[in-house]
This record gives sequence, C-alpha cells and structure tokens, in this order.
Amino acid sequence: MSYNLLSGKKGIIFGALDEKSISWAVAKRAHEEGATFVLTNAPIAIRMGNISDLAQQCGGARVIGADATVVSDLENLINQSMEHLGGKLDFVLHSVGMSLNVRKKRPYTNLDYDFMHKTMDISAISFHKLLQSLYKADAMVAGGSVLTLSYMAAQRTFPDYNDMAEAKAMLESITRSFGYHYGIKNRVRVNSISQSPTQTTAGTGVGGFDSFYEFSDKISPLGNANAAECADYCITLLSDLTRMVTMQNLFHDGGFSSMGVSHRIMDRLDLLQSAE
Repeated sequence: MSYNLLSGKKGIIFGALDEKSISWAVAKRAHEEGATFVLTNAPIAIRMGNISDLAQQCGGARVIGADATVVSDLENLINQSMEHLGGKLDFVLHSVGMSLNVRKKRPYTNLDYDFMHKTMDISAISFHKLLQSLYKADAMVAGGSVLTLSYMAAQRTFPDYNDMAEAKAMLESITRSFGYHYGIKNRVRVNSISQSPTQTTAGTGVGGFDSFYEFSDKISPLGNANAAECADYCITLLSDLTRMVTMQNLFHDGGFSSMGVSHRIMDRLDLLQSAE
C-alpha cells in the first residue's frame, strides 16, 4: 500500500546488490511512495549484481557507479545526481559495509590489520566521506534526511561479527557527530537503523549466521524484522513524518535489543538438558 510519503522527493540509494539487499527493498518502497532517485554501488558490485533489473522496476532509475571510499567518486555522484534529478536531494540512504577479515574467516584474535583498515574505510568512514561531500556541495534540501544501516554488535558482543562490530560503533558515532553539524546548518537529519539479523548476501556470510538468526528470532517478542519491514521503517525516516528525529540509532529488531532471555529460549534449553 502506498501513502505517497515521498511524493516529489529526490534522492540517492546506495548498496543495492540483489533482491536480498535491504537497500533493494528500500528502493522499491521509495518508488511506490512517489520518490525519484539514483541508484549507486561500487562498479564491481554493479557488474556482479542485478541493479539494472532494480532500476527497471523503479521506473527506469539512473544507475551511477561510485566507490564510496573515494571522495572524488562521491563528489561526481552527487553532482551528476543533482543534475539528473533537477535539484538538491531530499534523502540519501547509505547501505555500505564489508569486511575482508569476515570474508577470509580470520578469527577476531588474529586479524589482518590492513583488512581491518579497509573494513573501517568501507563500512564507517565512507559514511563520513559521503556526509562531508554532501555538506560541502550544499546538496541537501533543508530538512532532508540521511540514513545508514547498523547492527547491535556496535553495543553488544557477537564473536563472529568480527571487526564489523568496531565499524558499526564508528558508524553510529559519525551519525551523532555529523548529525549535530548538519542539523544546525540546515536542519538535515542523520540517523542509523540497527536492524535484526537479515538474510542478505552480506549477512549470511558471517560465521554462525543461521544459528544466530534462529536464536534472535526466538528471543525477540516479535521475531526478526525482515528486509521488507526494514524498508517500511526506512521510508518513514526518509519522509517528513520524522522531521524532528536526528542523531539517533533506532532499533528495528522485534524487541531483541531490550531482551535478556525468553520463554522460547528457556524451553529449548530445558529440552536439551532433558535429552542429556
């Protein structure tokens, strides 16, 4: 169902790779809600993924490649997007993250520090580079919204999440810090969403994902939030309905972040103990 929440609004959506991507779901919902936007990803991700299919589903949205860690790429993306869309941007979604330590299955106690630097640059510092590029270009309309995606490992320990936990902690700090400066400049909102474990291409690459996904689903009163549900929440934060919400890390996790233990988990443990 469409509510026209983004009618007439223009933006940029980062990170759509395939149908499993949260940003893919956001793009489809943004299109349904009346937005026009540019889709972007790293050139290699554009070649490997299905973003051209998404562009067709979103009314022929333009696709512009950009490496989110390269400032000149971001500046070019912003300038081309404003020219293509016919003015300043109302919203930007940053959905960018990758860890070579996770991909290479290196344990947290034996990290490759060059890999870790890349993790931080791709998954966190890229957000600062994006915000700074938008800020310097005066690319956002007054009251616009910039949104990024985080995970609860920024606050709690999830052993196999590895150096992505540090990246998400930095990402949320950048959200708060730049949110202040952008707010006083022209009331631009900057927020992060801390989403449930989600069965994306990137998420399922984390060690033990399937077991943790089931654990999270059983401990959360509402269960895990899926990508489509996260997209719905993103739309509200990109809309004018949340014009006084900024510098926040907002949990969208079915209640997981407030739980200690649940009856379903205790029942499962009782069954295991009785089987021993």
